[in-house]
Amino acid sequence: MNDNTLAAQHQARAQAILDQMTLDEKLAQIVGFWDKGDGEAVAPLQGEFQEATTFTGATRHGLGHITRAYGTRPVDPIERAAWLWNEQRRIIKETRLGIPMLVHEECLTGLSAWKAATFPTPLSWGASFNPELVEKMGSLIGESMRTLGIHQGLAPVLDVIRDPRWGRVEECISEDPYAVSVIGTSYVKGVQSQGVHATLKHFVGYSASQSGRNFGPVHAGKREIADVLLPPFEMAIRDGGVRSVMHAYSEIDGVPVAASAEYLTDLLRNQWEFDGVVVADYFGVAFLEKLHQVAENLEDAAGQALEAGVDIELPTGDAYLTPLRQGVEAGRIDESLVDRAVLRALTQKAELGLLDNTFEDEPPSQIDLDSPEHRAVARQLAEEAVVLLSNDGTLPVAASPSKIAVIGPNADRISAMFGCYSFVNHVLAVQEGYDTGIDVPTMREAISEEFTDAIVNYAEGCDIESDDTSRFDHAAEIASDSDLTILVLGDQAGLFGRGTVGEGCDRDDLELPGVQRQLAERVLATGRPVVIVLLTGRPYVLGWALDQASAVVQAFFPGEEGAQAVAGVLSGRVNPSGKLPVSLPRSTGAQPYTYLHPRLGGDSDVTNLSSQPVRPFGFGLSYTTFTYSDLTVSATSTDAPVGVSVVVTNTGDRDGDEVVQLYVQDVFGSITRPVAQLMGFQRVSLAPGQSATVTFTVPPHRLSFTNAQYTRVVEPGQFVFWTGHSAGSGDISATVTVTGDVYEVAPNATLTTSVSVEYR
Repeated sequence: MNDNTLAAQHQARAQAILDQMTLDEKLAQIVGFWDKGDGEAVAPLQGEFQEATTFTGATRHGLGHITRAYGTRPVDPIERAAWLWNEQRRIIKETRLGIPMLVHEECLTGLSAWKAATFPTPLSWGASFNPELVEKMGSLIGESMRTLGIHQGLAPVLDVIRDPRWGRVEECISEDPYAVSVIGTSYVKGVQSQGVHATLKHFVGYSASQSGRNFGPVHAGKREIADVLLPPFEMAIRDGGVRSVMHAYSEIDGVPVAASAEYLTDLLRNQWEFDGVVVADYFGVAFLEKLHQVAENLEDAAGQALEAGVDIELPTGDAYLTPLRQGVEAGRIDESLVDRAVLRALTQKAELGLLDNTFEDEPPSQIDLDSPEHRAVARQLAEEAVVLLSNDGTLPVAASPSKIAVIGPNADRISAMFGCYSFVNHVLAVQEGYDTGIDVPTMREAISEEFTDAIVNYAEGCDIESDDTSRFDHAAEIASDSDLTILVLGDQAGLFGRGTVGEGCDRDDLELPGVQRQLAERVLATGRPVVIVLLTGRPYVLGWALDQASAVVQAFFPGEEGAQAVAGVLSGRVNPSGKLPVSLPRSTGAQPYTYLHPRLGGDSDVTNLSSQPVRPFGFGLSYTTFTYSDLTVSATSTDAPVGVSVVVTNTGDRDGDEVVQLYVQDVFGSITRPVAQLMGFQRVSLAPGQSATVTFTVPPHRLSFTNAQYTRVVEPGQFVFWTGHSAGSGDISATVTVTGDVYEVAPNATLTTSVSVEYR
């Protein structure tokens, strides 16, 4: 049976159920219910909304979604699974139509459940440039979800980073839309390979907010949205087959996305032919009234969101229950809009097998959510994502020092390893009396284990964000008495002001929080070798550190195995191979900045200020060296692929991984074009002296852009292709002329650059 036939059967099954439903039964299928208590603030303004019913009362007509059954508070997974199976059986037995609930959870850095593996944050996925490994991680997450009776995960985040001041940067993959597209789509494929659904967040524009403020208005033009912000969603839908999309909280040019038929229906469904479900970001429908003030009341908000194309209100039914019922019964809202949403919701349940699931099987009696396989993937991803920003030869540490000073506010904190949507920082931060449920070594512990012959002395030095400098003297004292100081600085991820980065934790500047820079300068003044390790969720202004420290190591919230990964880089057990997924900013005042700028978006003779980053996109040092040679680019026409091949050689004395990056500049265009644009990438592993020929086949879509008539085209002309170690490093280049007429790219065009590797 082909996919189209199966889809038709699912929809027919859903339609047959819809034809039997009362209005109350319909509304029940397009809302969620969240069993949460006081103080469990894990979503914006959730205290503004109060459910006026119990869970049993909420399910009397059935229920569309149960919200975060495992991820709201620490619950034993086996006990909670038994509860969930019993509730599914009860609903099947006690409701007229017997439709099970769809269970959704957060799963951005692993399943958000107590005792579940916590992987590196998405910025680390980007730094790894390893979509195959990200897909494997997604598969493990999906397997855990399926085993626990969870059907839908609220990830990945496909927002393209536009301003590092924005708090949710740590949830994002990269500032490059193609890297976000490929890596995010790989995550989708991994999760959905296990028979559960992924959800794309946040469609669209959220990361381009004014001043990098959460929920800020988006002033991006249609071309920027089309060429930068939309491509990751298009690839995840067309190539990844994702089944769920979440609308963004933001407005674009005055229209909240939750009320935008232009994006949620015209583009998403009519142009891209997406036939899954659109879910609300938490309370996003109600926010049309409470925050955006484009709806007079919740009934109006419900009508606007339904008409735009929001099928499911999450996490609760503030607008889609009583207010929507009143609007339908009074004739102010067309019931056919409700029917459209319900049909999509029921079709999704049919796809997931829920309409045939009686839950007569037994729930899991044992499960390992943090198995050796989970940890092996977490370790590999963390190792491949560590970025070496500078090194004067101090690293790798050639011989074990007799004394090591480990200093800094992130040196001995478990939560420093994790992002905002980790269970540790998202849930346990507002709970008391629970351990992490998983083994998470700190940097202090990992360094002690890595350098077993050394005496390791520790000083916190300062807090993450306070102004207290009273512990500086002790930190400087132990640094002065050590052969090597490892200074561990960075962020604390949190929610709505409870951290230095994370949802609702935006910043006015990009200096390290609190007095961490002053601590670093005090320790550096001792004159002893100092290696700075950064555990952060965003790039910071670090020019001073790159100039003064012996080495600087960047890790973006590297997860449960992150400390061992970083310690391995310090010792040389791990050869660093991570590359910056975001530019390392020169200053706060240069923001927003992206390497995808046109000529006048960078340095030039017409301004006295530099915006050039101190480390470019794609940068990362290694303990070996790589050279590029024999670049060939095939001449072609506007409607044909471009073939590019290059030889990369490990010219150093140890094994290493190189991320081969292919860039292009469209020399002349009918609109301004970026000075550099990533066309493809490939991680290769090479022994000393070994070479590999990497061949890229670049489809026309990769060379296209949205022209003045808002049509996606490839224009003839000169294109400069180059490969190198970063966007700012054209090690070897070639210019070709693309001939032919202006080519309008077809809607079903190939989106991905294919890559092959031949090792020599």
